[in-house]
Amino acid sequence: MAFFLGLLSIGALLYGIGWLTQSPYLLDPHHDALLAATAMFVMIGLTHLRKPEQLAYMIPAFLPNARLLVLLSGVAEIVLGLSLLFLETRFWAGWGLIILLIAIFPANINVAVKNLPPPGGLPAKLWYVWSRLVFQPVYIIWIWYAALI
Repeated sequence: MAFFLGLLSIGALLYGIGWLTQSPYLLDPHHDALLAATAMFVMIGLTHLRKPEQLAYMIPAFLPNARLLVLLSGVAEIVLGLSLLFLETRFWAGWGLIILLIAIFPANINVAVKNLPPPGGLPAKLWYVWSRLVFQPVYIIWIWYAALI
């Protein structure tokens, strides 16, 4: 849910800047959604690289080398997020992020089914772990809107 709030906040901030400056680029919701997605995927990707062991708990036990998978997903989020910025790579980056979001869905299912707490010692809240599953399609729709329409 924090990821979604980040998307909304950054998108709204960019639109507000566009309104204040009368920038046609930032007054286009597609551009704001695209820049918000870039910012959020790069930030979350950096988090994956900075402390992969804090996110490895999400990886289902049947998948090998959880730490490596977290690192790889972080690199993919950064590269694909930045690739959204360029018209030449936007289409493939959009599809890449959609595929990545589908690929990491089992980790979110694992967290929900096992009611795993988030890193940092916070307690697992049932509504939170299951909300991650609900928001995954929302992120896919966001990417579709921002990069593929």
